[in-house]
Amino acid sequence: MTPVKFRGLKSLTLSCFVLSLVCGCASHDGKKALQESPTSGSIDISVDESFKPIIDEEIKVFESSFPDAKVNVHYKSEADCFRDLAADSARMIIVTRELNNQEIKFYKNSFSYIPTYDLLAYDAIAVIVNNKSADTVLTMNDVRSILRDSSKKHVQVVMDGVTATSTVRYAIDSVLKGGQLGKNVFAARSSEQVINFVANNENAVGFIGVSWIADQDDPKQLNFLQKVKVAAIKCDACVPPDYVLPLQSDIVYKRYPMVRGLYYILKENFSGIGNNFVNFLIYERGQLIFRRAYLVPARMSFEIRDVQMKK
Repeated sequence: MTPVKFRGLKSLTLSCFVLSLVCGCASHDGKKALQESPTSGSIDISVDESFKPIIDEEIKVFESSFPDAKVNVHYKSEADCFRDLAADSARMIIVTRELNNQEIKFYKNSFSYIPTYDLLAYDAIAVIVNNKSADTVLTMNDVRSILRDSSKKHVQVVMDGVTATSTVRYAIDSVLKGGQLGKNVFAARSSEQVINFVANNENAVGFIGVSWIADQDDPKQLNFLQKVKVAAIKCDACVPPDYVLPLQSDIVYKRYPMVRGLYYILKENFSGIGNNFVNFLIYERGQLIFRRAYLVPARMSFEIRDVQMKK
């Protein structure tokens, strides 16, 4: 796999421009309401590609519970997900941010109602390095230097997606605080290709969603972990300071520095499959699947207990 340069890095708020271009999109909610119920019919959803492993599992369990309900999922960049929602080609999206004020105004004016949205879980961005790399502990200053291409060690940085993805947006907005990515940052077409590129290039550093490498019981993810190493990031808020991996406990207590939320946004003003799927995601079974995938559920309590092992 050969990574390519990012396209449109200066327009990470792409969805905002898309909303201004999409005019008069007719909603088909009335017709849909007659054709489906919460347990039968189909819905098209667009999902940030970073979360493919966990959302595949959520849909698998949901459809097994409701055999007459079909969730047609399309994995895309975050900007494309928002574009689909605005263009009415997806009734629901799962992304890493809420609607902004401009988008809320657009939907209110165009459709006479605002899509529902809320937090589902917390995710982290993992930094992966080649198995031969000695740089397995990093500070956030190190991460910023790597992204700006100002590090003493020149490395190739690779991220998921050839357009503006949530990982790219997070790197620019939250890590670089609006700064520009260096010329050493390239794009792969998927998170799996990010892993493979880092595995095959000793000076490469990859940024991916933690759900791709956190599940120790998933044979595919265990295979990924044999190819690369996950870097530990310094927790400046810890006393004493410590280097932490993107584990659930460190996400819960915000010890790991690069944590982000996972949100659903649903454009369905009737009782259809979308609302049923949302209920599945926010209640116990859906939340337990998030926990099982080593994300942190946002809608259920999460307890960490100290235990003593007897010899």
